[in-house]
Amino acid sequence: MTAASAASIARQDMFDAFGEDTIKPGQYLWRDVPRDAGEERVVISLSDQLAYLYRGNTLVAAASISTAKAPKITPTGIFTILEKRPMYRSKKYDNAPMPFMQRIDDYGIAMHAGYNPGEPASHGCIRLPAKFASKLYQVTGVGTPVLIGA
Repeated sequence: MTAASAASIARQDMFDAFGEDTIKPGQYLWRDVPRDAGEERVVISLSDQLAYLYRGNTLVAAASISTAKAPKITPTGIFTILEKRPMYRSKKYDNAPMPFMQRIDDYGIAMHAGYNPGEPASHGCIRLPAKFASKLYQVTGVGTPVLIGA
């Protein structure tokens, strides 16, 4: 599965799992799915500004996000979580707080709690609603796949 196709499929999975309700900035939806449903993976849709958590082929959660504002970029492709820290501070951007930081590349791009206006506003990171970021942090691990599609 490519990152682009995963993002496209995830939106329909969200409607199937949670109905036609839209997710507003700073909101998320989460449902109980047994751990034995499969391994976790995160899917990011840049065009929808949404993040999705799966266990196996079952959608667990969806959340609004905020990714890079031009001219910065949030990279697309297939990544894995390389490092996790419950609290981290940016080395590039004025010591900015990055709660529930999960780094996905060697250049500082990470998923973390942060300002979430529902549109691109970051330097490249994937900002998540704080409560969602905390729950996601608890269920993912180093090595969890992260698919980012346009």
